Amino acid sequence: MASANKQQEASATDKPAKRKPVFTKVDQLKPGTNGHTLIAKVLSSSTVLHKARPSSSQNLRPTLIAECLIGDDTGTIIFTARNDQVDLMKPENTVILRNAKIDMFKGSMRLAVDKWGRIEVTEPAKFVVKEDNNLSLVEYELVNVVEE
Repeated sequence: MASANKQQEASATDKPAKRKPVFTKVDQLKPGTNGHTLIAKVLSSSTVLHKARPSSSQNLRPTLIAECLIGDDTGTIIFTARNDQVDLMKPENTVILRNAKIDMFKGSMRLAVDKWGRIEVTEPAKFVVKEDNNLSLVEYELVNVVEE
């Protein structure tokens, strides 16, 4: 009985084993999904919003948003980088996006990483980006299904 209690105590203090990441390819991304982990190359980056805060509010940082075209060997998608993420998303960088989600913007897909995700710059990838399959150019329409 004592050994069973020791095993329970040991397992209670151990952290749960981390799951190995399941890497997704760009062409597998679908609208409304999240929790994606993928490796991609940054092809281009352009700032779309740079809003400076008024000087009266010192604790608020300026808002900076950039749209970056990223891709892997299956296709490309537009990634929306916010604030500190913009510095990581430089052209020619290879990045690992963890817990990325798909946002819909004007009927097309955008990839984003919120505060629960992570962006890491890694060593250059060996794949060639397939630039003729841009998932952000596919337009989606929300259709309401009436159940009878």
